[in-house]
Amino acid sequence: MRILELAKRWGGALVIVLSMATALPSQAGDYNIGIQTWTLRNLTFDQMVEFCVKHKLNHLQVIANHLSPTAPEAELKRKKAILDRHGLKVYTFGVAGTSMDKEQNRKLFEFAKMMGIKLIVVEPRDYRILDNLEELVKEYDIKIAIHNHGIKSTYGNPLVVRNLIMHRDPRVGVCLDVGWVTSARFDAGKVFRDYKGRVFDIHLKDKTINHTASGDVATPAGIGEGDCNFKGLFAALQEANYEGVLAIETDRSLKDPEEFVVSAMKFVDANY
Repeated sequence: MRILELAKRWGGALVIVLSMATALPSQAGDYNIGIQTWTLRNLTFDQMVEFCVKHKLNHLQVIANHLSPTAPEAELKRKKAILDRHGLKVYTFGVAGTSMDKEQNRKLFEFAKMMGIKLIVVEPRDYRILDNLEELVKEYDIKIAIHNHGIKSTYGNPLVVRNLIMHRDPRVGVCLDVGWVTSARFDAGKVFRDYKGRVFDIHLKDKTINHTASGDVATPAGIGEGDCNFKGLFAALQEANYEGVLAIETDRSLKDPEEFVVSAMKFVDANY
């Protein structure tokens, strides 16, 4: 009744309001696209900046090639000023090397603090390293996310990773590399759900899996061109209102990454 009354009072104006409402973007179209600069590893720092500005990739997960934690402070400040000037946000660094020596790891957290980084992606070679990393997470209030490679790697089985983090500080979570998860024949969307909110970052990668006499062989593919179930993954992300970054990445060594990255952006835009 209320709608009918408004329709009589406002006439065609209500039709305009309703039309505007239906034209608003849906929740499904909301996502943060970024890039893992491993994809741009054949570019210098300045070339990487130019590339990201050109393609409006404002969320950067940087590797040491472009921004090293061991670089002199003056160099880090100079690079941060360049990034800030261009509106580029280094939201995380990784995959970062870690050590059984807590004080060595502290340098990584000091670097993150200086650069305004709130998340560090790690893949410790020894599970025991997580103990001192967790202490530093609490001290600095900077999250860590455990990255995975293939099924034969330390963190290749999501069940192992889930058991490692489930009783730790909630700021200890996961960087879900969907390409490597797919290579191990796990469904990326199901894995995301099983982590129950502990996925802090996503490496948007795709791989094609072929079974051979010596086992499965995974080869890099364009985003959406391999065996990753992106439809299921995107549905899981939307269901969870995931607010993290989808960081475009490939294990291909690309001299010119433009075609790959543009194709990936178009795929996400059309399918998310």
